[in-house]
Amino acid sequence: MSDVFSVTGTVTKMRTHLGDEPGETGHPVSYSLPVGDSLVEMNELLGKWLTLRYTGNIYCCHCHRKIKKSFNQGFCWPCFQSLACCDSCIISPEKCHYHKGTCREPEWGEQFCMTDHIVYLANSSGLKVGITRASQVPTRWIDQGAVQALPILRVATRQLSGFVEDILRQEVKDRTNWRTMLKGQIDAIDLEQAREHLLDRYADGIDALLQEYGLQAVQPISADIKPTDISYPVLNYPTKVTSFNLDKNPVVEGTLMGIKGQYLIFDTGVINIRKYTAYELTVSAG
Repeated sequence: MSDVFSVTGTVTKMRTHLGDEPGETGHPVSYSLPVGDSLVEMNELLGKWLTLRYTGNIYCCHCHRKIKKSFNQGFCWPCFQSLACCDSCIISPEKCHYHKGTCREPEWGEQFCMTDHIVYLANSSGLKVGITRASQVPTRWIDQGAVQALPILRVATRQLSGFVEDILRQEVKDRTNWRTMLKGQIDAIDLEQAREHLLDRYADGIDALLQEYGLQAVQPISADIKPTDISYPVLNYPTKVTSFNLDKNPVVEGTLMGIKGQYLIFDTGVINIRKYTAYELTVSAG
């Protein structure tokens, strides 16, 4: 794509790729933004003038009908109410009700929930614990803006990962402070030491899960696995974080100074692209 362009279409969260070879500050992340049928390579736009213009149209990311309001980042109300991926147990996996026979979409649950998940420690705005499908490593870490991440346990289902997370978050947060994450002043953490401390302190809780669900339900990941350091394409971090809201102001523009998590960092403010999934935008540069 040339330095000067304009494309229009519905957007989804940015696609990411973690480089194989680490640089001085970690493995570099490459970003591309889906806009309709186009894919905009975002790293190439660093330091350039970029405009995002909301057309006023939103199309449900599942059924594609035009809607006035988006629910759960891109869904219409009927889809939000009926799809398994929008159920409350996705946010709180320990509340999974698949075993009760009440899953909204059992086949979806079998594919995405009744499969291996990873419990991990990360440093995005400080130490946090998180869970993700095994297939979503390292995408999940990047989407959260983690600068360090370490998988510590492999569990058999999403619900079990929620049980483990619930045990560990007695001591460790499971949320990222997005404003702190975007300021870029993140002190390094010894994740290996944190892993040993947490697994030792909460061994009884994890053993109780093994007794109930079997020895294969929760398995430690080899201590030989080292933390992954992640480096984001950022020219300058903001000293004060001001967030754009397309529903209030349909035009976002400025010089693109960086990308971290799912945020675009302009010299005029920041915008969470994932929040505007299914919004139709005109993206132009130059």
